[in-house]
Amino acid sequence: MSELTGKVALVTGGSRGIGAAIAVRLAHEGAHVALTYHRAADQAAVVVGQIESAGRRGVAIAADSADPDAVTGAVAQTVAEFGRLDVLVNNAGVFPTGPLQEVTLAELDHAIAVHIRAVFLASQAAAGHMGDSGRIISIGSCFAERVPYAGISLYTMTKSALLGLTKGLARDLGPCGITATVVHPGCTDTDMNPAEGPDAAAELGFIALGHYGTGADLAATVAHLAGEGGRYITGTSIAVDGGYAA
Repeated sequence: MSELTGKVALVTGGSRGIGAAIAVRLAHEGAHVALTYHRAADQAAVVVGQIESAGRRGVAIAADSADPDAVTGAVAQTVAEFGRLDVLVNNAGVFPTGPLQEVTLAELDHAIAVHIRAVFLASQAAAGHMGDSGRIISIGSCFAERVPYAGISLYTMTKSALLGLTKGLARDLGPCGITATVVHPGCTDTDMNPAEGPDAAAELGFIALGHYGTGADLAATVAHLAGEGGRYITGTSIAVDGGYAA
C-alpha cells in the first residue's frame, strides 16, 4: 500500500511546472488529487489524466488565486468532490520583476493577493477539514533566503512572508496535529524557467551543484513532508535549491 493511500490532496497552480510534478507524485504515493488552474485548462486536463493513470481520482478546478472567493471555493469543492482533505500544497504563484521604481500599486496588490492572501485563506479553510495528520505545505523560493541581483524586491518580499505565516500556522494548528512547512525551490527546469533559457548561464553561477533542478526534485520533498516522514516537521522551511542559498 502506498503511503498516502486514501488521502486527498489539493495542489494550487497544479496545471504545469512544479505544481504538476507535485500533483502527479502525490497520486503515485496513493492520494486522490485536486488541482487548481487559472487559464491552462488543457494542461490541467493532461495532469488529471496522469493522476488517473496512476490509479487515483483527479479533478481540475478553475480558480484564480488572486480571487479570495475562488481560493476558498477550491477548498470547498475539493471536500465536496472527495469528502475530505488531508494535504494542501500552496503552489500557485507569479513572478513580478523589474526596477523598484517601476513597480505599480496593481502589481504590488496582485503579488500580495496570490502569494500571501491566497495562502492564508486556503490554509484557514483547509485546516477546518483536516484531521490530526493534516499537512499544509507552501512553495516559497530560494530568493527568500538569498537575493543575488536587483529587480525582484516585490517577489522576494511576498515569498519571504510565507515563513512567518508558516511559523504562525505551526503554533495555531500544532495542537490539532496539523503540520505547516515551506519548501524553497531554486532554479527548476520548467517552461517558465527553462534550463536552456536565456538567463540560465547567469543562474548556474549561483548554484552549488552547477545544474538546474527538476519538478521531480521538489515533488519528492513535498511527498516526504505529506507522508509519515513529515509527521514531526513543522514551522520551518526546507531548501531544494542545489545550494543556491549556500
